[in-house]
Amino acid sequence: FWLLIFAAWYYLRYQDYASAGIAFQVTLIKVADLALLVYGVNGWLIPRYLYQGKLVLSIIFFLLAIGISGFLKALLLDLVIGDAGAVSLKVRLYENVISDFFLVTSGAALKLLADYLAMQRRMATMAREKAETELAFLKSQINPHFLFNSLNAVYFLIHKDNREARQALHTFSEMLRYQLYEARGTRIPIEKELGYLRDYVAMQKLRRDEGYEVSFSCGEGLSGFSIEPLLLIPFVENAFKHLSHRPGQVNFARIRIGRENGSLVFDVENSCDRQPVNPGNSGGIGLANVKRRLELLYPGRHQLSIFKTEQQFSVRLEIAVSIPEEQGRKTNEP
Repeated sequence: FWLLIFAAWYYLRYQDYASAGIAFQVTLIKVADLALLVYGVNGWLIPRYLYQGKLVLSIIFFLLAIGISGFLKALLLDLVIGDAGAVSLKVRLYENVISDFFLVTSGAALKLLADYLAMQRRMATMAREKAETELAFLKSQINPHFLFNSLNAVYFLIHKDNREARQALHTFSEMLRYQLYEARGTRIPIEKELGYLRDYVAMQKLRRDEGYEVSFSCGEGLSGFSIEPLLLIPFVENAFKHLSHRPGQVNFARIRIGRENGSLVFDVENSCDRQPVNPGNSGGIGLANVKRRLELLYPGRHQLSIFKTEQQFSVRLEIAVSIPEEQGRKTNEP
């Protein structure tokens, strides 16, 4: 880089001097002086003073460096050229101080810009790694909770006939396989996520008698797109965890999922035992985790509404999703 600067400077100014040798020496002095200033400001002054918040000292040292450098450079040029008296003070000031001021300032600006872009890249990388680590932690919290709930469901089947127990264990194994092998990626087809939810609800039905109304319904348009795995299950788990046990009354858990206006709409309702309404406490660890996951995975693309009364708990989740075929049609539209 500095060789190119030297060559360009020499080519543009050599005709201004008595000989090519003098032009070479003058160019060498000016380029070397500029390089020392740029490296001194960018490598020492900016990191040690400006980045440490010492703005006034940075400005003072910068101006001193330009002034002292210009004075020393003028002395060297007088020795090389030999006609110091023929050059006016204004020309000396411009050639040795003003030009260096703007050139070194430009170099410092490039340094600040490069450092700013590098810092932005580091911050983006750190934010991505932090989000990935946090998501992995949240998923690890969900999995044990699921396992304990499922094992508890199987436990209640032990006293029943073997056919139901075998079917329950088969369903459980399918759910476990889904968690361990298929749900490890960042996206899962909606059809597989629905199958997982359907199996979970089926196992919960086995634990309930005629006094409980459990329903799971799916609307149209639930195909051709993907979502984050294990994103919906905490809402369903929460519904069964807090399901009411009121003799002689309707105890219900209703799960509905569909697609409306380009969004996945997920509704979960369950009856709960009478308790004081506390808007600040709308769920346990599972719901807190899924709220955080939604903020990380679908920022500005989801809407979560939670309603709680003395005897009913309702959740409505809307996530903006897109199908590749629909995106293609929109792109081709005039």
